[in-house]
Amino acid sequence: MATPSTWAQDIITCDLCDNTTQQFCNSCQVSLCVDCVSKHVEKFKSLAHDIVPFTKRKIKLVFNDCEIHSDERCEAHCKKCDVPVCLKCILGPHNGHKYDDMSEIFNKKKKDIEKETREIETAIIPQYEEKNEETENKLSIAVNKFHEMDKEKEKHREYWHQEVDTIFNKLGSLLNAMKENHLAVLKSHQSKIKHRIPDMTQTVQENKEILKSKIVSTVTNYKSKLGEYRNMPADIDVKLPSLKTNTVQGRELSLELEDCKATLQQISLSGLADEVNKSSIRKLLDKARVIATIPTGVIPLLSVACVGVDEAWVSGADKTITRVDIHGSVQDTVITTCKPKPNGITVTRQGELVYSDGPNRTVNIVRHGRTETLITTPQGWKPVRLCCTKSGDILVSMCTIDCSQHKIVRYQGHIVKQEIDRDEHGEIIYKGGRYPLHVVENKNGDICVSDSNVDTVVVVDKSGRRRFQYDGTPARRKKSFNPAHIMTDSMSQIIVADYNNGCLHILDQNGEFLRCVDNCGLDDAYGLNVDSEGRLWVGLRKSGELKVIQYME
Repeated sequence: MATPSTWAQDIITCDLCDNTTQQFCNSCQVSLCVDCVSKHVEKFKSLAHDIVPFTKRKIKLVFNDCEIHSDERCEAHCKKCDVPVCLKCILGPHNGHKYDDMSEIFNKKKKDIEKETREIETAIIPQYEEKNEETENKLSIAVNKFHEMDKEKEKHREYWHQEVDTIFNKLGSLLNAMKENHLAVLKSHQSKIKHRIPDMTQTVQENKEILKSKIVSTVTNYKSKLGEYRNMPADIDVKLPSLKTNTVQGRELSLELEDCKATLQQISLSGLADEVNKSSIRKLLDKARVIATIPTGVIPLLSVACVGVDEAWVSGADKTITRVDIHGSVQDTVITTCKPKPNGITVTRQGELVYSDGPNRTVNIVRHGRTETLITTPQGWKPVRLCCTKSGDILVSMCTIDCSQHKIVRYQGHIVKQEIDRDEHGEIIYKGGRYPLHVVENKNGDICVSDSNVDTVVVVDKSGRRRFQYDGTPARRKKSFNPAHIMTDSMSQIIVADYNNGCLHILDQNGEFLRCVDNCGLDDAYGLNVDSEGRLWVGLRKSGELKVIQYME
C-alpha cells in the first residue's frame, strides 16, 4: 500500500484484484474496488465490516479472528493459557484469567525487533565484514608464503642429481599436504564468517518488512536470530611452517620442514619415506567430541558422502538421495530411478554427486540437476559401493548377481584401468557373501576395503599386492568386529565403523591399531565420511541420525 506522500504518484490497486482501489474495510484493513466489496464481505460474513471510501480509511491494527467465536477478533492474550482471546472468551472459558492487551504485546515486540535489527545492521554485520577481510589477508599471506617455499625447494633441487628427485617429491607432497590443511582451515573460517553476512542482510530486510506489517501474527510469531548472530565464530591464528635449508656443495643438502628433516647423503629412500610419514600436522584428541547431531529422517541411514565443510548427501532404503547441512536443513534432493535404492554414493573433487544403480548395472553422476550414466558394468556384475579418487578415477566395488564373487574395479572415465580380486600369488582376496565391499583409496595409493562377509579390513597397495589385514582384535571390544563403511583422512589414517560395537576403529596407514572412538553414542554406526575440515560424519543406521565428530586437534 502506498504512503500518503505517494498517493498522487502511485495508483493504489485492490488487494483482491488489479483494479483501482475505491473502498476500504476499516475492520480488516483491506483496500477494495467496487466489484470486490461484496466478495470480501461474503468471504468473511461472520465478521463485522466497516466499508468506507478509501480517502476516509482509518489505519489500525488487524487482530486475528477468534477460533472459537467466529464473529469476534482477539484483542487480548490470556497469560494463563498462552493463547489469543476475544471479549467473549474473556467472559466465558477464560473468565478470571489474567490477560495482556494484544496492542501492547504488538508494540513491545516491534520495539524488540527494531532494536535487534539495528544491532545486526549497525554492529554485527560490520564485525563480520571486518573479520572476513582479515581472513582474506591471512589467506593471501599463506598462499604467498607457500609459493615462496615451493620456489625455494625447486632452487635447491638443482644442486643434486636426478636420482634424488624422489626425495624432493616426497617433501613436496608433505608441503602440499600442509598447505592443503592450513588453507582449508583458513577458508573454512572465512566461509563461516562470509556465509552469515547474506543471511543476516536478508534477516534485516525481512525484519524491516515485518516492522511495516499491521498483521499481529506476523509480528508475534517472529523468531529471533540474534543469539545465533552474536555468536561470532572463534578467531583462528594459523601458524605457518618454515622451510629451513643448509647446503654444502657436492657433499650434503639438508632440508627441514616442521617435524620432517631430510639430509641428502647416502640415505635410503625408505628411510626418508618413514621420516616424512612420521611428520604430524594434526594429532588425535584424547577424547573425541560430538560437534553436531543431525536428525535426517532417513531410516535406515545407509550411506553418507560429505560435500565441503558443513553438508553431506545421505541415502537410505528408497530412491531418494538428500543433501543436508550441519543444522539439519535439507539443501537439495535427488530422486533416482534406482529400484529399490542407490547401492552407494560418493562425491567427486568438484562436488558432484555420484551413485550406483545395481539392478541397471550403472554408475551415474548428477550434473546441474541432470543425471548422466558414467559407467555400465559387465553383464552379470552389479556396482555397489563407490569411491572417487584424487586422480579423478572411480573405484567401484562390484559383485555377481548371486553375490558369490566380489572385486574392486578402477575406472578412468568409462574405461577399466585395473581389477583387483586376486593377490600376487593368485589367491582370491575377497570372499563371496551377501554383504557389499566398502572401498576407499588412501593418500599413499593403498586401496582399503571393509569386508563384512569375513569381518575383516583388507588393504592392498596401488598395484593390488596384499599389504595387511585387520580383524579388530587389538581393539579388544566385547562383541565381534563387524566392519561397515571405511574412510581415510589427511594423515592417511584408516577409520572403520564397527556396527556391532557402536564405535570407530582408527588405524595408521600400515594397519597398526591406534585407538577406538567409543564415547560419542555411536550405536549402529554404519555410514561414514570425512569432511574438508577433517571431521567425521557418522550415520547411525537405525535412528537415522548423523553425528559430526571432532577427533583430531
